[in-house]
Amino acid sequence: MPRRTKDEMRRMVWRTMTEEGVGRFPLPLEDRIPNFEGADDAARRLAALPAFASAAAVKANPDASQRPARLVALQAGKTVYMAVPQLSARKCFVRLNPRCIAPGALSEASTIKGAFKHGTPVDPEEMPVIDLVLAGSVVVSEDSGARLGKGKGYSDMEFGLCVELGLITDATVVVTTVHDLQVVPTEARGEKPGPWFEWPVLEHDIPVDYIVTPSRTVRVDPAARHARPQGIYWGCVTEDMRGRIPILRDLRTAEAPGKPPGPRRKRKVRVVFE
Repeated sequence: MPRRTKDEMRRMVWRTMTEEGVGRFPLPLEDRIPNFEGADDAARRLAALPAFASAAAVKANPDASQRPARLVALQAGKTVYMAVPQLSARKCFVRLNPRCIAPGALSEASTIKGAFKHGTPVDPEEMPVIDLVLAGSVVVSEDSGARLGKGKGYSDMEFGLCVELGLITDATVVVTTVHDLQVVPTEARGEKPGPWFEWPVLEHDIPVDYIVTPSRTVRVDPAARHARPQGIYWGCVTEDMRGRIPILRDLRTAEAPGKPPGPRRKRKVRVVFE
């Protein structure tokens, strides 16, 4: 059976989006969570999701592709916790409370630069339980909810950290907004027929519950979704991460949750990609 590495899958999506002309600033798309044509439409679809409507606290990634979704969340009165890029500060999240931001400044506050201007840096221990996680993706499978980021591991680290501290629970909903070309379709729908590939998924990889594109909303079958990370897997933390992420140095004495550091255990996700 043919195999695709994670990097091959990423490059395939970046190339396809570039060839189809659906990428948006910042360019080029390579090595980024790609911004895409229709991100505003995807954000509007997200706003119609019941899980989004009921959420009070939202954790969001800082990438440009999710800026419209962050803005929609702020406009809906939700408190948004945006991760500091690469978790490079001890107070590694920025709290954006729309009740403390002038209505005319919400759009600016939804940008990375504006978040630091209008928001408040907070320690994770100052945060409430998160109702909804907004994640960026390079590619995502609607069969299992498996997603790939740009390959640096920071999104997985944010998630594991929040689980470790009790901020993300089994009730927390995980959503990604992406272009349709970033979604690996199901075999049953018969789209984009092509060879099967095996996509390795590690225990620290984040699965999503919902995939929202400009044209549709996909709910991942809970029975098919692969398991969520159960905290920080210290055996997967690189020396570079230990040096760059202050909060890891403070938590290092904590034992990995139920998993001693050791070899990573792989799962496989079967996907179709043309």
